[in-house]
Amino acid sequence: MSNDIRSSHRYTPKFLIVLRYILAILVTLIMVFPIYWMVITSLKTPEELLLPVPTLWPKKFAWHNYRDVLKMAPFGQYIYNTIVMTLGIMALQLFTGIFAAYGFSHGRFKGQNVLFLVVLGALMIPIQVIFVPIYVMVAKLNWINTFAGLILPNAVSAYFIFMLRQSFKSVDKSYIEAARVDGMGRIGVIFNVLVPMCKPTVLTVTIITFIDGWNSYFWPKMVTTKPFRRTLALGVQELRRSYAGIETWNYNQIMAGATMSIIPIVILFIFLQKYIISGVSKAAMK
Repeated sequence: MSNDIRSSHRYTPKFLIVLRYILAILVTLIMVFPIYWMVITSLKTPEELLLPVPTLWPKKFAWHNYRDVLKMAPFGQYIYNTIVMTLGIMALQLFTGIFAAYGFSHGRFKGQNVLFLVVLGALMIPIQVIFVPIYVMVAKLNWINTFAGLILPNAVSAYFIFMLRQSFKSVDKSYIEAARVDGMGRIGVIFNVLVPMCKPTVLTVTIITFIDGWNSYFWPKMVTTKPFRRTLALGVQELRRSYAGIETWNYNQIMAGATMSIIPIVILFIFLQKYIISGVSKAAMK
């Protein structure tokens, strides 16, 4: 009896390890399968899409779907618009976020905690709730179908400020005092001490900002009415209208457009995932 108990204790950890691997593989497959299905659908012919039993692998690779998408819609213009909008939002949020985070973490001013609570409250309010007054303001400024209308309403991110503030507060004050003894002002302290020491968090929120800007659909949909200023997300949506509402006939082209639109996001995640993990964990420690 005692031998059975000892043997069960000896084999339990191995069983748990195997179980964890199985669960991890299942979760990974569930998360990756939609991306896999999107890619293989983009390589199928229209006839294969209409088969009663879906195929898990294309019978014939239709690489021309990607060429057809580029001909059907001005995807080059969509890509340019998306890059300009995303980089503009990143630059503004980085600028405003760093200085606001410094003020909330190491600044001393009246109403500091109250204002930070207002910032936290902004995290809970989606843009769909407040887009009407923002849209009215943008329209009065004649910013419809302009980069200013796409970028400036997203110039400040409450999430960006919150994450950087938490990370800046984790920096020991002795480093800041030493920098001030060396003659550095606030700008020097920020960019020579705080930003380098919080590099993972800065990179993390910058990457998240890039992903949000690149995938943005709702706000560009509100402020663009002409094709020359539309973004990639809107361009993929336009592909659905190319067959007068019969989307099942060109799902392959829709998926081809979607595949092209996510390539930068996938590349960023593959090469910078370690910064995302370390940045989020560091900010959460404070």
